[in-house]
Amino acid sequence: MILVERSAHVMAPVEAVWDVVQRAEQLPAWLAGVRAAEVLSGEGFGRRQLVQAGRGAAHEAEVIAYQEPTLIGWRERAKGAGARAEARTEIYVQLTADEGEGGTIVRLIVVRWPAGPVKAALLRLGLRRVGADLEDSLARLTDLAAVG
Repeated sequence: MILVERSAHVMAPVEAVWDVVQRAEQLPAWLAGVRAAEVLSGEGFGRRQLVQAGRGAAHEAEVIAYQEPTLIGWRERAKGAGARAEARTEIYVQLTADEGEGGTIVRLIVVRWPAGPVKAALLRLGLRRVGADLEDSLARLTDLAAVG
């Protein structure tokens, strides 16, 4: 398992940030590496969505954590030719009201279970990039939620 986490302060209320992060169709606007996303079925916990990465890979995702308006998490599994069923990624967005400064503290967490030791080694080499992508995502989310 490989875990990468980043946090940021957003000058917008929790509800405004929640409105952005809980909608699948908003993922490309703020989550780095996502080209398109659509809901396949359901809503809230158990919702199924299709997430297309910028590199063209498609991942079917299921919402596995949902506590309105503070937590959403989903599990992605690769789809298509060459996809390995045991490889998966979980992404969590945790929101906490910042009583001291106002606004919201946003915590992004990515947990990956690579398909084998070679993939694990490659993922570890790319941890800096994953962290940079999360920081970029937080900056984009800050802009979107503040505009609201």
